[in-house]
Amino acid sequence: MIIICGALLHAIWNAMVKKEKDKYLSITAIVLGHIPIAVVIILLTPTPSIQSLPYIFISAIFLTGYEWCLLSAYRLDDYTKVYPVARGSAPIFIVMLAWFIFDLKISKFELLGILIISAGIITLCFQNLIKIKNNSAILYALGTGMFISLYSTSDGYGGKISASPLSYTAWLLILNALIFMILLKVINKSDVIKKVFIEGKKVFFVGGTFSYTAYAVVVWAFTHVSFPVVAAVRETNIVFSILLGSLFLKERFTLLRVASILIIFFGVVLIKFY
Repeated sequence: MIIICGALLHAIWNAMVKKEKDKYLSITAIVLGHIPIAVVIILLTPTPSIQSLPYIFISAIFLTGYEWCLLSAYRLDDYTKVYPVARGSAPIFIVMLAWFIFDLKISKFELLGILIISAGIITLCFQNLIKIKNNSAILYALGTGMFISLYSTSDGYGGKISASPLSYTAWLLILNALIFMILLKVINKSDVIKKVFIEGKKVFFVGGTFSYTAYAVVVWAFTHVSFPVVAAVRETNIVFSILLGSLFLKERFTLLRVASILIIFFGVVLIKFY
């Protein structure tokens, strides 16, 4: 249940990003907005174990790769049409990594549930595929999904051995914010940092806090449940995104979206009860 709550928070901050016209501004506000809440958590929780430090560094790099894919992809008008490919492909990539590299065992029903959740999410982009003008949008979406799977896999192990998943997440997101600012400098977008504190304060404080909390919940869950399962259930945030989009962003609640929600719900039931 707590993973579902985290998925709701994830959907809320994603809606804030989606609502903003300047995606560079909104994503930067989210990434930098992790810092205030992360500092508070570091002061209130035990320090992560030394063994988890390499995972923090490598996950911070993978997170930056994910953010770079997003920033690059938002230059393509059609990217949002295939974004479900990114979210839906991530659990599949994670299962592949877990099986072939880490030899992680998951049950047949868990595997089936993960695949069904992924299928339900990817279903959302079917009607848009024929409208895609730039195939690079699909490549960016798959790249985003791959980076999601990489940092999720790393944090699945790092969070577990850290003995302090909340503090682990805090250090991870602070380091990621520092690397992200270097990335902005490299792509000549460092001026957006100043704009965050002029135009993006709400996204910085609210969105950043929600984003940190949503992922901290995921890292905590990694210490209790198989990380491919956690990662798949986490992607149910797409259901909340659909509902929030219909309620607040005036997006159409189509039959395809209803079908997607039902498919995702069935996948969660398989994981939960079998």
